[in-house]
Amino acid sequence: MQKHLFAIVFAALASMLPAQVAPPPTDIPLAPQPAAELRAVDAVILGVIEGLTEFLPVSSTGHLIIAKDLLRLNSNQVLFDSIGEPLWYRHATSEHGSQLLTMNLAADTYILVIQFGAAAAVAIVYWSQLLSMIRGLFGRDPAGLRLLITVAIAFVPAAVFGLLFHDWIDENLYSVGTVIVAQVLGAMLMFYTEAWYARRYLQGILPETKELTPVAAATVGLLQCVAILPGTSRPMMAIVGGYFAGLDPRRAAEFSFILGFVTVTAASIYKSFRSGAAMIQVFGWPHVLLGGAVAAVVAAVCIRFTVHLLLRHGLNFFAWYRIALAGALAWHYYG
Repeated sequence: MQKHLFAIVFAALASMLPAQVAPPPTDIPLAPQPAAELRAVDAVILGVIEGLTEFLPVSSTGHLIIAKDLLRLNSNQVLFDSIGEPLWYRHATSEHGSQLLTMNLAADTYILVIQFGAAAAVAIVYWSQLLSMIRGLFGRDPAGLRLLITVAIAFVPAAVFGLLFHDWIDENLYSVGTVIVAQVLGAMLMFYTEAWYARRYLQGILPETKELTPVAAATVGLLQCVAILPGTSRPMMAIVGGYFAGLDPRRAAEFSFILGFVTVTAASIYKSFRSGAAMIQVFGWPHVLLGGAVAAVVAAVCIRFTVHLLLRHGLNFFAWYRIALAGALAWHYYG
């Protein structure tokens, strides 16, 4: 797998080199210059941020909304194809109504699609657990089957909630203001969780649970529904749920990684199927592969980094970071 990862990274980086001058095939429609081009450096920046934050309890979506704003990828100017026809984000046949594609919507799609890189990092680091789940599906690994069941139970509530409310949240809550509020509220929850865990530890009530029960997995799943709000953080809600279910920090984090693999993969596939073709026509394959490859490499490092920080500093380290980030954003945008 590592060889494949290096091959993807090499191919993505090679795409940044000057190409031989040659006329493009005339039978492939090309998009004109969009309202604001996605430069290679923008793809790298977004990939680094995605890889750094996807599995940290600090909200990757919140960070990417901010990055998109700072990189000026939030234009609502309609984009057109090579023959002057507008590109569609949703066609008129959609149950949610028609909507033309803008740079802002294309960037939102890009942000979700490059998450496949972060998911690939989990597949590499935790391949044995994922393989155990596959064996369990075929009745050859009881522990893997139990893990598969708990992950499925935790995944379903957020998947249903996301499908029902994703468009409304995109249209109404994807803003810096929402991110600021969610960062602060998430920090308060993490301070409380860490204090609760410390009190139990001092009382000699040590975590003994190695696996989540179906009921505990359902609770984590309900908490994941809250994480669809920008700035909240899916890993944070999973780790907090794991703490209250009796998992120690390491097991809580590892469960959040595996659950995140399923959630991120599903979200990337859904977004790619829905509007990925138009996004590719705007940004091109090289930038998508570049962003995904960078996210994969950075996320593979940060997964280990997250566990180390949780074991050494607990949730408070990330909570203070969220408070500092919220303060900096409030000063920058509203000060």
